[in-house]
Amino acid sequence: MARDYIEVKSFGKVFPKKGANTRMPYEHQRDAMENLDIINKSNKFSTMIVLPTGGGKTYTASMWLLRNAIDKKKKILWIAHRQILLDQAAESFQKFAYSEVIPHIPFFQYRIVSGASCHDRVINIQALDNLLIISKDSIGRNLNGLDVWLKDEKEIFIIVDEAHHSTAKTYRKVIEYVKSKVSNVKLIGLTATPFRTASDEQGLLAKIYEDGVENGKAIHGNIGITYQIGLKELINHRILSKPIFESYYTDEMYGESLGLNSWKSIQHLDNLPEDVAEQMADSAARNKLIVNTYKAKQKEYGQTIVFAINMVHAVHLSALFNKEGIKSEFIVSDVRDSVTGVRISREENERKLEEYRSGNVKVLVNVNILTEGVDLPQTKTVFLARPTVSTVLMTQMIGRALRGEAAGGTTLAYIVSFVDNWNEHIAWVNPDSLFSGNNEFTDNPVEHVKHELRMIAISKIEEFASVLDDSVDTTMLEKVPFIQRIPIGMYAFTYLEENGVDFSYQVMVYDSTRKAYEDLMASLPQLFKIFDCKDEYPSEELLEEIAEHCRDTFFLGDMIPPYEEKDCLRILKYYAQYEIPPQFYLFDDIDRNKLDVAVIAKYIWDEDMGQRRKTEYINSIWENSDENLLRLFFGRKLYFWRQLDIELTKLSNPNIYKKEENVQLGIRKLEDLSLFEIGKVNPEMEKNLRDTAFEKAKDSEGNYICACCGQKRTDRIFFHVDHIIPMNKGGKTVPENLQILCRQCNGMKGDKFA
Repeated sequence: MARDYIEVKSFGKVFPKKGANTRMPYEHQRDAMENLDIINKSNKFSTMIVLPTGGGKTYTASMWLLRNAIDKKKKILWIAHRQILLDQAAESFQKFAYSEVIPHIPFFQYRIVSGASCHDRVINIQALDNLLIISKDSIGRNLNGLDVWLKDEKEIFIIVDEAHHSTAKTYRKVIEYVKSKVSNVKLIGLTATPFRTASDEQGLLAKIYEDGVENGKAIHGNIGITYQIGLKELINHRILSKPIFESYYTDEMYGESLGLNSWKSIQHLDNLPEDVAEQMADSAARNKLIVNTYKAKQKEYGQTIVFAINMVHAVHLSALFNKEGIKSEFIVSDVRDSVTGVRISREENERKLEEYRSGNVKVLVNVNILTEGVDLPQTKTVFLARPTVSTVLMTQMIGRALRGEAAGGTTLAYIVSFVDNWNEHIAWVNPDSLFSGNNEFTDNPVEHVKHELRMIAISKIEEFASVLDDSVDTTMLEKVPFIQRIPIGMYAFTYLEENGVDFSYQVMVYDSTRKAYEDLMASLPQLFKIFDCKDEYPSEELLEEIAEHCRDTFFLGDMIPPYEEKDCLRILKYYAQYEIPPQFYLFDDIDRNKLDVAVIAKYIWDEDMGQRRKTEYINSIWENSDENLLRLFFGRKLYFWRQLDIELTKLSNPNIYKKEENVQLGIRKLEDLSLFEIGKVNPEMEKNLRDTAFEKAKDSEGNYICACCGQKRTDRIFFHVDHIIPMNKGGKTVPENLQILCRQCNGMKGDKFA
């Protein structure tokens, strides 16, 4: 008789395992649990546990909660923003549920709730659930779904995974809702990076997490932390390896013709379009670079895991490694691939893993299936041969090599990225960005400078590549003194998309854009108020409207390198969630003069070097410059050569950028163009016209006045510059035909923006 049910992993009962848990906690994990014992003496508290990537946050929390909550029949609400984090939490509770930690109960009931098809729904939450593991958006949209679960409860444990996100609106809403229903809430945030956030966000964290432990005593105030240990301490204790980041540039261009659907697939789902993935997997030059990079340093790299793009890529790479005499295997899931026809059983995968564990296999190529759950402590290096937009996935890939000597791993861990050129500026995760603002593992200023330069270098690829591309007009960029093209700092932040994918992003700031960004950051609260933007995930249309207004208000005049609207959009997304500006990092350790190719070109020019001497000199500084700063910044020698040639050309021919005309073009007066069109050809003129319109609308008390409704404001961001006589009725873009309107009047007029 056929069964009329199926087994699912989304909910069930967990029974105590017999025997003893063979995984013993490390000293820092024991210390964290002891401090939790101290703070748990309070009837309610809100605190954080801070352990760096690889420090075992989930293990520490689940072990402590099994003994102190589950065994005492106290309910747990575990909240995270991604499916994979929910699954990891459930697995940890199940894996370590030994009778020695839960001796007083026969079993406990768990439920995993999210929008994923493999998980349960809010409507199915039951009062008897002991452990509720739930995505923040699922519960944030259905708070009353907790009512039956919370009814008559006097004490609840809330765990927020990746707690640096808990300042986002939805997390705050969920926490406050539970507190309104239950008198004693014990809130524990788990994070690796509480201080990577802006100072204002630290203020928000301090309002959420108020309790901590110091010197063996519970305290209240400041940012509440019960236990914290840093990367450097775990590295010194040999629990974690010291990460060494390297980047290699593939010279490959992808995504030139990405459509909107493909772009969204990458940005929101972390899925490469099939045609692009195929192109990357089949690139002989790219694959050769990956194999040759390992071959050149195989003694340093040791046993290595390669994360490939797809199954075809894994097969190709493994074959190339073997061809070069480097013993390699690939592992894939127990599914037949439609392209390669490859089908490998679980037993075959396990055989290959054992070969790797024994040291017979030096390189193991896979497609995501080694991100978690497989213990390979001898791994010294990971090759990131596939890009990702997910910081969670990047953390998992890096984590394969971070097992230190005391944990059966290695002293050093090499994180090797293969960087492609995408003319669509997709927010791929730079591995270094996971350690932004947390430079404990950089033992000296030189290490810190190298870390910052790698961050900058990846952001400059598109610019350097465009100078090499004859089809792209980079005349304006080349005119600017090179030192002005070196960033002075960056805004670095992480935000969440509505589907839970988290993006780490850096906005590079230059001398030309610093003041504009500072003004934007100061005006963000007013901007969101003006546009009535209250949602945590505003529509793309509204964000684009706000970004356009930002451009017209802050980013006027000559700005080279230019302001990018996509940078503004991502800042707006971040602010919509956290209601504070992102943090600014100043590159104050970098001596920009050492990177200024104009200075190097001047020396070559003054010394009157011939071609042979010039080549020898350039090779010497490329190979032997201070800690190879030039190589870190430019990435490719070809980029460096091209920039140097441009600067030498400027010296030999000062009039090089004077345009020679042999065609007489038609003439159109600038006054017949819109303000936006004027800004494309003469940014300063656009700025002056807008400034004049505002100055004309100012009263004696310094207020700006809407020409339609008479509304008065002291801040320009409330207004748009508008034509009195519309252009489609013959109006000109001249001072006397410009006025300012508030957003409401501008919208009613219909002739949107000037």
